Amino acid sequence: MTAPPPTTTAPRAPATSDGTEAPGPRPPAVLRNKRRFGADWKMGWLFATPFFAVFALFHFVPVGYALWQSVHGASESGLGFGTSSVTFVGLDNYTRAFGNSELLAAVGRVLLYGAVQVPVMLGLALIMALIFDAAVVRMRGLFQLAAFLPYAVPGVIASILWAFLYLPGVSPVVDLLDDAGAHVDFLSRGTVLWSIANVATWQWTGYNMIIIFAALQAIQRELYEAARIDGASNWQIAWRIKVPLVVPAIVVTGLFSVIGTLQLFSEPMVLRTITGNVTYNYTPNMIVYNLAFGSNEPHYAAAVAVLIAVASFLLSFGFLRLLQKRNPHD
Repeated sequence: MTAPPPTTTAPRAPATSDGTEAPGPRPPAVLRNKRRFGADWKMGWLFATPFFAVFALFHFVPVGYALWQSVHGASESGLGFGTSSVTFVGLDNYTRAFGNSELLAAVGRVLLYGAVQVPVMLGLALIMALIFDAAVVRMRGLFQLAAFLPYAVPGVIASILWAFLYLPGVSPVVDLLDDAGAHVDFLSRGTVLWSIANVATWQWTGYNMIIIFAALQAIQRELYEAARIDGASNWQIAWRIKVPLVVPAIVVTGLFSVIGTLQLFSEPMVLRTITGNVTYNYTPNMIVYNLAFGSNEPHYAAAVAVLIAVASFLLSFGFLRLLQKRNPHD
């Protein structure tokens, strides 16, 4: 007769002085951290869900609808007196857009605009930020507010204000130039593009200056003191220390400016009302607006809008790649 196998029982927790069992051993730290991470992850998604829902509703849904429209077209039956139906046309709208000479001319116009206006605007913003950071200006806060104030003016209002300064017979600037013998037509075919660039520069220079100035304020002042001990002048400190350290801020402002170049709309749309040298197809966005609401071609307009978005992405990506090649350690 064999002996029964020994029974195994779970070890009992040691008893305390009052006779009750002491609490059992705590789970390992890894298990506790895993449980805590899981709870934090669920809570994080709970708080982020409203944002992602709104973001998807106002970003992905319009983009998806524009893509859907761009590959469809409207066709009418009954010789124009019947009902219109939406049919799939594939890439026909995109092919038509690439063959549109007016669109290509508008893209070339805004690229020329951006090639001149963006460097000038960022250069002025950098110079202003360096001057304010040098602490050589009294009442610096007041001047910063004055420089930033044009950004608070809506683009349409700013365009109307400058339109009065460009209009002969109304503008005191034009009258002063005429009295001085310098006859300048700010609304002529050759100068109206740069008049538009002047409005954008006036409005956005202060905004970019604030971003660059904030980056300058984050630089440790000990670097300046060490450079002065080594005999560096204020100009050398600005060029060899400040400017290289604020390159990321300049990249951000430049990226936003490149994106805004192809979105030029408000300024030429306002100036179009006072001069015939700004036509309905002056910029790509104006072409999209005219196609959608003037020519009643929303599907073709959607294709052009998608191409503008792709072009903005490619320009921004190319701008970043160019800067990365020049600054490989960033």
